[in-house]
This record gives sequence, C-alpha cells and structure tokens, in this order.
Amino acid sequence: MKISCGAVSSQTIQFAASQLEEYLTRMLSSSAPPLAFQLVVTGQDSHDSFSVDVGPDGGEICGVNDRSVLLGVYDYLHYLGCRFLGPGKDSEIVPTISLSSIPASYKKRASFRHRGVCIEGADSRENILSFIDWLPKIGYNSFFLQFKVPYAFLARWYHHQGNPYLKPEEYTADDAASDVAVLEQELKKRGLLLHKVGHGWTGEVLGYETVSWDQETRPLSPEKRALAAEVGGVRGLWRGSPANTNLCFHNGDAVEAFADLVVKYAKTNPTVDYLHVWLADEYNNVCECEGCRQTTPSDQYVSLLNEIDRRLSMEGLDTRVVFLLYQELLWPPLKERLRNPDRFVLMFAPISRTFEASYDLTGPEVSMPPYERNRIVLPTNLQENLAFLRGWQQLFQGDSFVYDYPLGRAHYGDFGYVHIAEVIGSDIKQLRKMGLDGYISCQELRVSLPNALPNYVMGYTLFDEAADTQALIREYFSAAYGSRSEEVLSYLGELSRLSSCDYLNGKGPRVDPEIAARMDQIVNLCQNISIPQPEDGSALFWKLLSYHRAYVEALSRATASLAKGDIPHSRIDRLALRDLICRNELEYQPYLDVYRILEITEKYTGFPPIEE
Repeated sequence: MKISCGAVSSQTIQFAASQLEEYLTRMLSSSAPPLAFQLVVTGQDSHDSFSVDVGPDGGEICGVNDRSVLLGVYDYLHYLGCRFLGPGKDSEIVPTISLSSIPASYKKRASFRHRGVCIEGADSRENILSFIDWLPKIGYNSFFLQFKVPYAFLARWYHHQGNPYLKPEEYTADDAASDVAVLEQELKKRGLLLHKVGHGWTGEVLGYETVSWDQETRPLSPEKRALAAEVGGVRGLWRGSPANTNLCFHNGDAVEAFADLVVKYAKTNPTVDYLHVWLADEYNNVCECEGCRQTTPSDQYVSLLNEIDRRLSMEGLDTRVVFLLYQELLWPPLKERLRNPDRFVLMFAPISRTFEASYDLTGPEVSMPPYERNRIVLPTNLQENLAFLRGWQQLFQGDSFVYDYPLGRAHYGDFGYVHIAEVIGSDIKQLRKMGLDGYISCQELRVSLPNALPNYVMGYTLFDEAADTQALIREYFSAAYGSRSEEVLSYLGELSRLSSCDYLNGKGPRVDPEIAARMDQIVNLCQNISIPQPEDGSALFWKLLSYHRAYVEALSRATASLAKGDIPHSRIDRLALRDLICRNELEYQPYLDVYRILEITEKYTGFPPIEE
C-alpha cells in the first residue's frame, strides 16, 4: 500500500497515513493489489472539514487543516465498517472487506467549532492516553487538562483513593508533570486542540502550588491574608482549600497578582490553544468586605479579564482566554463589559441542571432570580439555566460553547446509559438555537459500563448535528452485541426508564417511595434477566454486560434502602456495593471509575458513610 503525504508533511499527517495503512491492512486480504492514497491539506481553516474521493485503486483524503485530514481518515474507516466503540483497541470492531467496498466520494464539515472532553475522576496515564486516541476517531477535536498540572485526577488513581483493597502507589506532582508532557505530545500528534488550567489560579495568588482541591495544612501567610476573600468576617482559606478560596478583588494587589500569573503562564506555554481563567470553585464563598459589596462578582471578574487582556496585548500575545459562567458568575455583570471580545470565549457551565430531560426551547422564558451575595441557590430547572445564558448573551456575542456534565455525575443515575445518550443527542441539537458553537464534556474518562454509548453519540452528533440519535444507538448496539442487539437494547432501555439521574445526584427528597419502588423493580429485573451467550459482536461488551448486571443490582439495592428511609440497610447495601466494585476494580478498571461512584453516592446521593 502506498500512501503519499506530500513533500512537506506534519507529524499529524504522518500519523494519519500510518492509521490509514494500519486499518486497511487489517481489513483487506493480504493478496489485495497495491492501493495508492494521497493525504492533502488544502488550507489552514480552523473549522474542521474534509473530503474523501476514493476509487478502486485508491484516492485522496483532503482536509482544511492537519487535524481534519486525520478526522477524514477515521470517518472513511467508519464508512468502510470500522466501529470505534470506546477507548482502547479491544473496543474496536474492524471488519474484513473486499476491494469493491473501498470506493467513496463525499464531503463533510463539522457542525460545531468546539467538540471536546475535559478530564475528571480518577485516571491512570494509560486511561488518558487511550481516551485521547479515541477522540478523533469519533469526531472530537479537543481535550481539556484541568489545573496547570492535572495531578488530582492521576493521584486519585495511583493512590487508589476509596479502595481499601489496593495499596497506594508512589505518585507525585512531578510525576504528573512528566505524564502531562507525554499527553500533550499525543494531543499534538493528532492535531487536537489543548485547553488548560481553569481551576487553581486563586490558590496560586495566595502562595500555594494548586494542583487539586485538597485541603492545605500550611496556614495562609500574613502577607497574603489581605488578598483572600473575607467571608463571615474572616479572611482565610475557604474550608481549608486554596482552589476553593476566592480573592478580595477590591484589593488591587490581588488583581495585579492574578493578572501577572496568567500572563506569565501564557508567555511560557504558547502551545495552549485555549487558556481557561476561572475564579475559585464552590459557591457562597465570595468576598463580603465593604469594597466588594459595592459591586458584583461578575463585574469584578470582567474587570479582571480586561486587565489580563490589556497585559496580554502589551506582550503581543494572541492567547484565547475562556471565561466561565458558573455558580455566582451565572449572574451577568451590571456595569462592566469586555473591551476586547475577540480575545475571549464564553463557556456556559450549568453544573446544577437536571438531566432527566433535555432543554426545551419552546417553553415560556423565565427570569433570573436576584443575586444575593453568599446566599445563592443553584438552578436545577432548565429554563432558569437558560435565563442566565441569555442574560450574558445580551452583553457578549462572541465565540461560545457549553461546558456540560452528563458524564460527570448524572450518568451514574442512568443504569442503562440509553436515556443519558438520548439527552446528550438532544442537547447538542439545541446548541445552535441556544447561540452556542459547541460543547466540552466535563466527565470521567472511565465511563464505559455497560458501554461507551453516551460518548459515541456525543462525538458523532457534535460533528454532525443532523445525526439521528436512534440510528447511532442502533449502530452501536449492532456492532457491540451483534444479532442480539435488540434484546440488549430493550434490557438496557428498561434500566434507563426505571432509574433516575437526578435522584442519585441528590436532587429531590431522599425518602421517595416512587424511587424505592423503581429500584426494587430493577433488582428484580437484574435477578431474572439471562445474559445470553454471545453469538457475535464484541466479546468485551458481553463481558461488561455481565459484570454490569451485578453492579446495577448492588447499586439499586442500596438506593432502594435509602429511598425507603432505611439507613441501616442502606449502609449495609452500600458496603456490599463497595466490596463488589473495589475487589473487581483491577479487572474492570478502564470501564468504571470506582473512586467517583463512591464519592458521588456519599457526597451527593446521601448514602451513610462506610464505617471501617
């Protein structure tokens, strides 16, 4: 097989050529005659598009940038029958084809500019590398590494937080920095856009190297104390966490120190495509000093962003800065406006929204509630969330996308993954009407139990908003489960119907007879379902389906006890769940984030703590 990359080819084009050769070699007979392909970059447009023109002897795959050529290669392989069902080679279906199958002629242009995933949960370096490898195979173009170094997510795995049966491994912030260098190189190889930082800036201003949300044992230094927000009459670390501690933005020294940090980072990290500049995490933790009370957090935020823009411009830096509509910052500023909107990208982060349904843009509009300093209640209602977005859009009409959380917490409440995939598909189809140009999913990377359907629907729909969600679901199930796909879809669809994204995420009363009854139904369903012996499809997904049944039965028992108000049994049932998933974590590590499900069931669902 001959693949030409042109006289001057980038690392990404060379990688695209190697991928095309690898998969076609696997798909075609060894006796097939030679084929000739050309991979061509036709311009430098950042908005991905490609064309495929292949005849019996080979042909061309062209893209408007290096990454688009790679996306075109993977799309052509999908056209030929390859199915990239999840991270890792064992999640791929690679068919055998004849030469008569290879001709194709078509063009595609991505529906949205922003199509990415942000790291969450507990991850090994191999988990992250596998996910990065998967991203362009299903149409994504970007990846977000939170903090300057995403130590928190790697350390959770290597320290085996929450799993009493695994011995913690040595893993430091320096180890994370070394791993990040490898991860960024893999992103570069694929031409994927790099988003970085977000969390941690305020902690850095206060003198802490902030690479997680962890509590800090060192007290806030006297010289930094004046920079910290005054909350309840005290200036100090918010509940001990630098990452969750806001600043006193009435203090010019705090603004100057923050802006200096951002500019210095931008100068020394030119490979970052989108630099996220956020305030502290958590809410009801903003400064209450007399000066700060004279304005709003969003006005102070915009003023800070303008100062950062001024300094970046003085340095001749064209860094794209992402600002965040989140918690207190959902309320738009009253007076301040971004002076250079072209530098900025708006990111709408409705972290408290329901995932029981998708956005309804036909319903009546609602108004934002008034802002009350350190007394806000985060909106669950979808229309209320949209009201905040519309408020900001009246002031900013530049580039924007949603930062959403269906696979961050909500998905654990959908035991079949069918409902959450449908909500994701529907949400994406609303983006254009919402005035947004894409989507980044803040999510766990180990999110493939029973399968990786939600991310599959997300990736393909972000690339083509006209994609039929139900057709994607059928395609996925057919590849994963073969001739028994309808049977499995019916079973997982019933699990989705009976479960509740909202309840597991702490929305609504904890004692709920309806939820209890539905959980009991799921337990009965799991006990009575017979997982058929695979006749075709993927051996991996049949194996996962069997383990998933045991996991769902254990989780449903614990949830039923909680919803009945039976705390003693809920504690016993949760212990049984923990033992099941912790004892089996090494075998199923790539598919279920044990740290995260245990954290969510205790912190959000409200299961009683496990007493060792």
